[in-house]
Amino acid sequence: MVDAAVTARETILARLRAALDPTAPDRAAFDPAALGRAALDTAAPAPVEVPRDYRRDGPADLDRLVDRLTDYRAHVHQVAEPDVADTIAAILPAGASVVVPPGLPPAWLPATVTARPDDGLDNTEIAAADGVITAAAVAIADTGTVVLDGSPDQGRRVLSLLPDLHICVVRTGQVVANVPQALTRLTPHRPLTWISGPSATSDIELNRVEGVHGPRTLHVILLS
Repeated sequence: MVDAAVTARETILARLRAALDPTAPDRAAFDPAALGRAALDTAAPAPVEVPRDYRRDGPADLDRLVDRLTDYRAHVHQVAEPDVADTIAAILPAGASVVVPPGLPPAWLPATVTARPDDGLDNTEIAAADGVITAAAVAIADTGTVVLDGSPDQGRRVLSLLPDLHICVVRTGQVVANVPQALTRLTPHRPLTWISGPSATSDIELNRVEGVHGPRTLHVILLS
């Protein structure tokens, strides 16, 4: 009796080898009978047309974004851009040390904190900071999600993962209604980080624990 599990495994591996090795026999000549599956059809399946009629319209509703962010337990501040530094100063204690990406606007940084530009800081130095301040690439109202794409004002992904507090500044023009709209503004090959509230997880009894895989506290500053 043929072991179906072993046979399936060998069949898959054989197909992978054939696909990766340009000198391998043509797929049409591949004989599954050698692996005990004489009846296996090795022909490639016909292409499947995937519908792409996603909803791409809808207003960039700031109230909806605030509602979703708050529901995810993020702290939201709606201020004018000249007030960003004062807002950050109110969030962080005087003398706090924060990591910032190299392209963050200097006007956003209050004099009450010590900013450490990320010029190749190691993970220990980043984790030891009191927080990180970044900009964003886009924010999604429907899901309460902020997306970072590694641009100079957002920095490396590790910056938003190791410090216990993340302050993210979002410009009004970066807010979109839904995920399909967001994707039209993002470049797929960039290091995208999708943030929906502070890092959190729940165990089997649904006990919520924050700060497991990233910042325990998220502040989003929306520029009005």
